[in-house]
Amino acid sequence: MLVKQILMSKADNKVVTLAPGSSISDAARMIADKRIGAVVISSTGENVQGILSERDIVTELGRRGPSCLSDTVDEVMTKNPVTCTVDMAADHILATMTEGRFRHMPVVASDGKMIGLITLGDVIKARLMELSMEKDALEGMIMGH
Repeated sequence: MLVKQILMSKADNKVVTLAPGSSISDAARMIADKRIGAVVISSTGENVQGILSERDIVTELGRRGPSCLSDTVDEVMTKNPVTCTVDMAADHILATMTEGRFRHMPVVASDGKMIGLITLGDVIKARLMELSMEKDALEGMIMGH
């Protein structure tokens, strides 16, 4: 399965972004309000300058306490995060996310413009669906259908 198929299967493909210079508190509020795990940091809504996850926020809170909430996202975000393109295979994305220990990956076009965001959950769901179809096909072959 390819990333473009994963994107097509998502009910909502809108990427939540926040401008550089925004406070960590604003990011935490947005993540909580929208019930998402990360926000892409982008000055235009189309470029990917960074990504800030709930894990990043909690780690910084644990390290420095609540005073970090007034800092900007620029100080804590992952700058230049790993991205993928629509023609990449789900297996490759799954391996990359697992090895890198992250759960969100922006999808970019060849010109670098962001066109979506996939999560580890999206990739696992797609892979499980693919495995189920393969299982059904093999069972059909064995049963002579």
